[in-house]
Amino acid sequence: MRTLIAGAGGLVGSAVAARLASQGHEVVRLVRRAPDAGEVRWDPDAGTIDVAGLEGFDGVVHVASVPWPARWTAKAKQQIRANRLATNSLLARGLADCSHKPRVLVCASGMGFYPPSGDQIITEDSAGGTSWLATLQRDGEAATAAASAAGIRVVNLRIPPVLAGTSIARAANRIGNGRQWMSWVGRDELTSIVEHVLIAEALEGPVNPVSPNPVQNADFAATVTRVLGRKPGLALPAFLLHLLLGEVADEFMLASRRMEPCKLLATGYQFRFPDLESAIRHELRATV
Repeated sequence: MRTLIAGAGGLVGSAVAARLASQGHEVVRLVRRAPDAGEVRWDPDAGTIDVAGLEGFDGVVHVASVPWPARWTAKAKQQIRANRLATNSLLARGLADCSHKPRVLVCASGMGFYPPSGDQIITEDSAGGTSWLATLQRDGEAATAAASAAGIRVVNLRIPPVLAGTSIARAANRIGNGRQWMSWVGRDELTSIVEHVLIAEALEGPVNPVSPNPVQNADFAATVTRVLGRKPGLALPAFLLHLLLGEVADEFMLASRRMEPCKLLATGYQFRFPDLESAIRHELRATV
């Protein structure tokens, strides 16, 4: 399968590129700089893309993103939103204009599409939220409409926090009361999910690429400390996190989202690391 990857230099994209190449797929990177061999150029800020270079791919994976700051200022929100809409729409329109269109576009979205739900289970059919983050994810998904209208199968991955490298150790403290549900996925697992989505023609629209075993925050922190061989850290008070991080704390650290990967399971995907401890141990080995 000949696959184009936007964001191949990032945390997720680099792993996806390595996974697909190891499985015998041809990987081409979409880059902002002058392209080398095996690369195609785009400039989302200028609204330009090498449409001729987009010809002839079987699938496209878009996981490119600007860095998100620890606290969302009005300027940061504007930059994040502008980048998301520009990249999604530019790529979708470029692919739609191709004579030899790809069969599938896999585009990163986020779990923030859904509002905090307490203990309620979230599936792909669950309603979206109304916060700034939910609106960003909804509008970002809608920006791929040109590809769908051109007959390209579009899959929007509503990605949760990804376990990889130093991010694992940072999750060793209980947050607030610790009862909020945490949906998660290991980075290596996510690469397998992307490959499955590229091939599984029944998958279209939103997909929750999450472990089938979400855990509450207190259990998550306890598992991390046990695997790392550390003593449990101090609980981080909710009011302090909100004071320091504002909406970021409310949306990502204190919110409870108990997601299930219903569409993946329905299409026969088998998780390699379905439980938290095995996923953490695998990711730690992968970074040694």
